[in-house]
Amino acid sequence: MPVTSRPEAPALSQEEWRLVRSLREVPPSPLRDRLYDLLEGLVSFAANPRCLELQADGAPCDNVHMSCDCCQKTLDLVDKLRARVREA
Repeated sequence: MPVTSRPEAPALSQEEWRLVRSLREVPPSPLRDRLYDLLEGLVSFAANPRCLELQADGAPCDNVHMSCDCCQKTLDLVDKLRARVREA
């Protein structure tokens, strides 16, 4: 039987390990489920930002450094969430 090898996962940074440990410490609950969904969505958006604003050539914008309303609203929402968490 042939042995299949899994690709090696890249080493995690200290920040990444801290995040993984923190996620593992959240007890099973509806809050954890929503947190996982939110984080997955945020990471997906950050990795591939496709906002509704179109560029001059008609292609969707994929640059989070643009100052369009859609990206700014998303960044503002993340900032509000961060501030709210820090207040708690």
